[in-house]
Formats: sequence, structure tokens, C-alpha cells
Amino acid sequence: MFTILKRFAICSVVIVAITACAKRTPSKPVDDITPPQITISTVLTGYEIIWGFDFLPNGDMLFTEKRGKIYRQSGGAVTELTGFPSVRSTGQGGLMDVRVHPDYSSNGWVYACYADNATNGSGELRVIRFKIAGNAVQNVETVFQTGGGNTWNGHYGSRLAFDAKRMLYISVGEGGTGSYGGPTASNRNASNTASPWGKIHRITASGGIPSDNPVLPGQTAASTIFAYGIRNPQGMIIHPTTGAIWESEHGPKGGDEINIINSSANYGWPVYSLGTNYDNSVISQGHTASGIAEPSFSWIPSIGVAGMTFITHNSFKGWKGSLLAGGLASQQLHRLTVNGSTISAAGTVDGIKGRVRHVAQAPDGSVYVSLEGPGRILKISAQ
Repeated sequence: MFTILKRFAICSVVIVAITACAKRTPSKPVDDITPPQITISTVLTGYEIIWGFDFLPNGDMLFTEKRGKIYRQSGGAVTELTGFPSVRSTGQGGLMDVRVHPDYSSNGWVYACYADNATNGSGELRVIRFKIAGNAVQNVETVFQTGGGNTWNGHYGSRLAFDAKRMLYISVGEGGTGSYGGPTASNRNASNTASPWGKIHRITASGGIPSDNPVLPGQTAASTIFAYGIRNPQGMIIHPTTGAIWESEHGPKGGDEINIINSSANYGWPVYSLGTNYDNSVISQGHTASGIAEPSFSWIPSIGVAGMTFITHNSFKGWKGSLLAGGLASQQLHRLTVNGSTISAAGTVDGIKGRVRHVAQAPDGSVYVSLEGPGRILKISAQ
């Protein structure tokens, strides 16, 4: 109904040949030691900020614009889906992530998170599920909402991820009236277990509280909160073999984090951070304290870490098993090597330049990357 063809473009491809960084050893398969030769092509361009995207079983791609529009790309055509609820696209808020239910072929559910106007006029984060009929969003159901509490329209987060049990994880930023860390911080949403802001939530596919969710300090019963002490979580992914939840989080001035999320853990904000406040005041001396989970990896200075994905396809050879993380401030796609829970920087991906908002591996094993200015999606294929 709203077919957008004029902004869809397949641009010329860029082939990036990467010199092997390790001597070939005959006793090992070539794929274990050889970096891939990659081809980068433009899938679509000319949009506003493309926050999230995911793939339907037939290969079609759903993607969101922060301003409140959701689209479906099928073959050579991009179509706006009508009927999506009104979005509060103010400040850092807007339409954020979209996630297709793992059992979409049998249930037809798609999930999305977005900033909405709460009854008191401040911003809230809402997660809905819906079905697609033709080119329309239908059967909309709210499965999670924070209520009001984000008056400065910043630090919403937010990403969605399903685990193998079909539990839905929701990353939610601290919201509140502003962001300032340290023992005298006024916004303590993240450490307050009575507040939904600054948390990793875990719900059933229909919005219920799982029976094995933790009972946190200050609570008398389990809630949707799975972990707390979270500042501004812009990326979240399930590890493909361990099933653990990996989260990426903006620090203040320095101190961007990757956290491996454990049930009931406190990740420290606003009292602990490896960064400093924007006025250069000290937040904490390190990130080590009793009852506080340290980040598994951090960037100083900040890269503005955003979406993440693991590379699992054999075509990427020596990069298989790596973690890719988008950088908004660095304007690069970062690659990290992973050995269990040990993470180390491995460099950046040549040929990707711009504010990287999201990255995800497609069903065919290629990697899709969304960048800003203009909003566009690139595809990285490995030979």
C-alpha cells in the first residue's frame, strides 16, 4: 500500500581483501587461521535512523525507523506497514528494536519496543507484539511497559532477545530526569529494584512473569526484573552456544561496557563505572565492590557501543566465533575475539564507516549492518 521504491538502491560492491595475520599451519583447517575475503554491498539507503531489523522465515526483512515507521523489504521492494501505534520520537526515544518470534512460522508474532507517552505526559518504554496481515500491523498486544518516568527523553535502551526457552529479554535504560553517576547521583532508577528503569527484564512471550525469575533485594516476590544497575543498554544478544545474555551499554565519559548478564546481578550504575561524568567528576575508583558485577569488557574512551552479533557461519573462516559491535561515536564496526567469557579487541572491519547503530547475522550467514546519515543497511558477505 505504501511501497517505497525510489529510496531502494543496490549500490556497487566493495571487495575487501584481508591479509592473513597468522602463518598457515598444515595440521589445522584453513578456516581456523585464515581471515575471510569480504564483499560489502548496500541493501537499502535514504532513510532516517534505522534502529533495528530482523528477518522473517521466508527471508524478508523487517526494519524500523526511529521516527516511528516500520517497513518490510521483500525482494526489490520496501513497503511501509500501516497501523503501527503512535511513537514518541523525542530526544533519544522513538521506535527502536524489532524481533521476530523464533516460532513465527506457527504463531505469526512480531515484537517491537518503542517510546510512548505515559498517562502523566512523560516518556515510557512499551513492548508490543503484533501480527502482519498483508501490509498492515494487526492484533496489537502490550506485553511490557515501564509507565512514566523518563522526563528527559534519554536512555531508553533498548533491545529485545529470545532465549531457547522462548523467554523474552528486554533491555531498558535508566530513564529519569538525567544521567549523573556517583554516590550523590540523583537518578537512582537503575539501582532501585522497585523501578522498571535501568534493568534487564525477562518475560514470557505473552508478557507473564517466569516462575524462575529472581527475587531481588527489596522485593518480596519475583518480578519481570532479571538484572539491574544498567545505564543505557543499546545492544543485547544471546550467545549461540552457551545461551547466555550478552549486553552492550553506554558508559558516561568513557567506560562503555559489555556485560554477560546473570540472574539477580547488579551491574553497578549509577554508583560504579569505569568512566567519569561529563563534567569530569569521578564516579568511582574502579568497578570492583562486593555485590557488584564487573564488566566483561570495556572501552575507554567510549565508542558509543550499540548493537551486537556473533559470527557463526563457516564462510567467515578465522572470524567465526567473533563478536561484532557497532560504534556510534567511533563510527566503526568493531570485531572482538571471544574465548569463553574472555573478550579482547581484534580491530575494526574495513569498509564500514559511519555511525553503526545495529548489526545482525542474517539466516544465510551474511552480516547486515545499519548506519546513520543517511539511514542505510549494508550487507557483508564472505567468500
